[in-house]
Amino acid sequence: MSCTRCGQPVCPECMVPASVGFQCPDCVRGEAGQQARQQPRTTAGALLTLGDGALVTKVLIGVNLLVFLLTEYVDRVWQFRLGMGSGADAFGTRIGVAEGPGQWYRLVSGMFVHAGVMHILMNMFSLWVLGPQLERVLGRWRFLALYLLSGVAGNAFGYLLDGADMFSVGASGAIFGLLGATAVLFRANRVPMQPVIALLVVNLVLTFTLNNIDWRAHLGGLVAGVAIGAGMMSAPRERRSLVQGLALAGAVAAILLMLLVGTARLPG
Repeated sequence: MSCTRCGQPVCPECMVPASVGFQCPDCVRGEAGQQARQQPRTTAGALLTLGDGALVTKVLIGVNLLVFLLTEYVDRVWQFRLGMGSGADAFGTRIGVAEGPGQWYRLVSGMFVHAGVMHILMNMFSLWVLGPQLERVLGRWRFLALYLLSGVAGNAFGYLLDGADMFSVGASGAIFGLLGATAVLFRANRVPMQPVIALLVVNLVLTFTLNNIDWRAHLGGLVAGVAIGAGMMSAPRERRSLVQGLALAGAVAAILLMLLVGTARLPG
């Protein structure tokens, strides 16, 4: 028996049935690899698939809703255990993020805590509007990294400015990060940016005019989203993984720097 692709002899135990005749294992592996390389990809490197392009978005919405039920209706003390809190008690002892790395989990957990029904409804609606499009362009893991790092950067920026006395909850920093990345996506694809600019302006006006809104998390998340989005969507194809990795590493480094500087500025 011989392989119909390369013509080399192939034993009956190794041969693989093909549309015409049989092929050897080497040719089958080579064909599979070539097909994988030829699969269409987005500008950010994500595979164009027919599957659910909003899986991570749905999971994030589900996690936010579960945490909201826990903190709002099961036991409200969890709002303070998970919220982005930092400061000092009456004896000068640092609490929350100010304590040190053991409490830095609040930078992430605080993103999933919300204060009231309207708060979570507005954020989850924004996530559902912005998330699926970015998830399809970036791919699931890049999109998840964008969401989490934008939210953490927003909380870290708030800690940098007011770590001596702060308490903040909500996914708004991550949402503003998605908004910033959407602006980058529209610009990269030469899509008219009036809608996203109008949405951004409205959100910024609300951020700086309404009470009880943490403008620091919004602004920090927005800047992080623009920077990460630019790194992911503007990377040249031949160095895509390197540039995207550097963009994510740069965001992590900026977050750590804000935490260290913010801690050094605290009294005591």
